[in-house]
Amino acid sequence: MATLRFKKGVTHSFSDGWQNNMYYVYLLKLKNNSIYTGSTPDLERRIKEHNSGLNKSTKHLIPVELIWSCIFPNRLIARRFEKYLKSGSGQAFRNRHLILR
Repeated sequence: MATLRFKKGVTHSFSDGWQNNMYYVYLLKLKNNSIYTGSTPDLERRIKEHNSGLNKSTKHLIPVELIWSCIFPNRLIARRFEKYLKSGSGQAFRNRHLILR
C-alpha cells in the first residue's frame, strides 16, 4: 500500500489495484510559451483534443507540447494536485521542480 501526502496531516492511501482508475495531471507548453495545467483519465486523447483545437482555452495557442505528466490513483487526488499547481505556490513549485529550462 502506498500513501500520498498533500497537506500536513492529510494522507491518501491506495492498494495495488489502483491502476484501473488512473487519472493524469499534465502540463502543456502553448505556442506563446505559457503553461496550461489540466487533468484527464485519457492523456493521449486529451493531447489530441488540445492539438485539434477542441479545447477553448488552448485552441488559439496550438500546437501544444506535453512537457510533464503524472499518474494518480483516482480523480479526486489528481484534481487536488491540479488545483494546487494552479495556485501561486503551486506555480512556484511547478517552475522550480517540474519544468526543465
